[in-house]
Amino acid sequence: MRSNPLALAVLACLYERPMHPYEVAQTLRERAKHESVRLNYGSLYSVVDSLERRHLIAAQETVREGRRPERTIYAITEAGAREFLDWLSELVAEPVKEYPQFEAALSFLAALAPDDALDLLRTRINRLEISVAQLRAGLQRVEEYGLPRVFELEAEYHLRLVEAELDWTQLLVKDIESGGLDGLELWRKFHDGTLPSGIAWTPADRPARPAG
Repeated sequence: MRSNPLALAVLACLYERPMHPYEVAQTLRERAKHESVRLNYGSLYSVVDSLERRHLIAAQETVREGRRPERTIYAITEAGAREFLDWLSELVAEPVKEYPQFEAALSFLAALAPDDALDLLRTRINRLEISVAQLRAGLQRVEEYGLPRVFELEAEYHLRLVEAELDWTQLLVKDIESGGLDGLELWRKFHDGTLPSGIAWTPADRPARPAG
């Protein structure tokens, strides 16, 4: 369970007060927590079932509002509260290796021709610049509303990550454009058929590119 942030989010909501799953989802969306935790209703109900089987939450009562279907309200158990606080403390204190998709792409970037990679990186920069502007505007609105900073720490952290990625990607593009990237010539030779003999990865070893 500790690999699924949605379970942490459910426990956090129920640690605050008993709720039914739909109310949990509403609360997370109203507080923009779905920007930090992937949220969909199918997964949410699966998580709730799993938490109940592990006795971390328990059904408290069933209610009906008007013509809506019955909804079960869940409350966190003592074991669930301990699990939530232990898990949250671990996440705050212990850095862990994560696997961002961009990092995976960079590890295989040489499979693209340098000029193609350069064009794609420029596109990424444009999109990152848009993201940075949007995140800054969102934080500015929060500040204008007077919401305390403690409730927007995840958005602030996200902004810093995107800004750092933007800065680094801009530097990489400059290094490629200037020819200053170490290994750039070898990278080009992988793709122009002039790789020296004795190096295993030759153009003939690569699968042909798809047509078009």
